[in-house]
Amino acid sequence: MRDLRRNLREYIDLRHALGFRLRKHERRLSEFITFLEARRTDHVTTKLAIAWAMESSKGHKHSCFERLSFIRSFATYVSSMDAQTEIPPTGTMRRPAIALRPYIYTREEIGRLMAAARKLFSPHKLRCHTYYHLIGLLATTGMRSGEAVRLANSDVDLAEGLITIRESKFGKSRVVPLHSTTVKSLVAYKARRDAFLNKVEAPRFFISESRGPISSPHESFREIRRVAGLEKTRNGIPPRMHDLRHTFAVQTLLAWYRNGADVERNLPILSTFLGHSHIANTYWYLTSTPELLGAACERLETRWGRSQ
Repeated sequence: MRDLRRNLREYIDLRHALGFRLRKHERRLSEFITFLEARRTDHVTTKLAIAWAMESSKGHKHSCFERLSFIRSFATYVSSMDAQTEIPPTGTMRRPAIALRPYIYTREEIGRLMAAARKLFSPHKLRCHTYYHLIGLLATTGMRSGEAVRLANSDVDLAEGLITIRESKFGKSRVVPLHSTTVKSLVAYKARRDAFLNKVEAPRFFISESRGPISSPHESFREIRRVAGLEKTRNGIPPRMHDLRHTFAVQTLLAWYRNGADVERNLPILSTFLGHSHIANTYWYLTSTPELLGAACERLETRWGRSQ
């Protein structure tokens, strides 16, 4: 089994050298190897790969498909050194259909989420404030949740009202300006956090009550969502933390339409602000949400009316 561990390290190093980040891969594949160790086998087999993918994902189709794809890639690498390695066929499990339509929160719903965050179980009275301010930051900047959770102290310049997001998705970095009310809120959180740490340096801007980085934000968000009464939504799918990003993008575009701004001209600005790798990712919002589609049609009708 030691060979598989070494193979995993070599595989990850190789993929890193090729420019892949693989944040999830190493952790999941290490868990898979532990699964194999418990069964006293040192070879990847299709049967065990499927068994682990289904067991570890608790039947969640998207997670199961993702885990199996991680194993398939790793097994392909290992098979060049071990003839007994089985590569799970690509048709072993069908890719689940993905709901493209994002959930767009109303202002009232965001308020409910933030109010629910204040009610989180928080023995040291910090966790509730951490998530209150985290949700507020995501809602007002459209940052990815992972970007916010990974922020270092040095990335948050409250004096200048700027946040630097370093090497995020696609390896891109960017600077995000903050509204004055957001700055004021984060200053209050930082003061509370520093008092809790009692002169110990914070490992991240947002921290857990164990004094370390936040480790399970999405689990906490599910708890917040439940307390906020947002388990059942308009499209039947519970909203995610990531939908705060979608909401920010859609509301920004809607405001531009309603204020008569040149959306086509401003779209690259929003794309850069959100850290999209290509402007096509930002155009996606125009067709994925009925509100924006309606606003765009209304703009076209107005233009046609003027030209006639």
